[in-house]
Amino acid sequence: MSYDWIIDVLFWIAVVFLVGVYVSWRATRLDRLHVRVETARAALDAALVRRAAVALELAASRLLDPATSLLLATAAHQARTADAESREFAESDLSRALRAVADQPEFAATVAAGDEGKAVLEELAGAAAKVVYARRFYNDAVAAARVARGKLLIRVLPLAGKAPLPDFFEIDDDPPRL
Repeated sequence: MSYDWIIDVLFWIAVVFLVGVYVSWRATRLDRLHVRVETARAALDAALVRRAAVALELAASRLLDPATSLLLATAAHQARTADAESREFAESDLSRALRAVADQPEFAATVAAGDEGKAVLEELAGAAAKVVYARRFYNDAVAAARVARGKLLIRVLPLAGKAPLPDFFEIDDDPPRL
């Protein structure tokens, strides 16, 4: 009695098992990348909201002239209330408004003269730097997820499910020179 067929069956069971483990590992990796994108997006949103709040605080602080305060408050309000499609443009407008305010010749001397002005400047510089880092982390996570989703196995077997392909968040985030 020959048992060669048992060895063949065991071999194919092992092959199917190993392929299943590999596919499961790839699906889990892709899921972790999507979670990383979502977490990075939440951190980016928090950093953007914080920057807009500090900009509104600066606009309301009476350290700026009324026209500059109005310009800054308008840009910050639009950034906070923008919908998903216009968010990148509104955040870029806020970055440009912050740089325009900081580039005024009397800005540094006027704001840095008092303790309140120094505190607002430090908070604004920190919030602007966090936006730069958060956007960089988010875009790195999106790039990793897009590379993973471009793999042949992920495309052939729909391992991404119905998850949308993440998009980059591109804004003008050069911080103001404070």
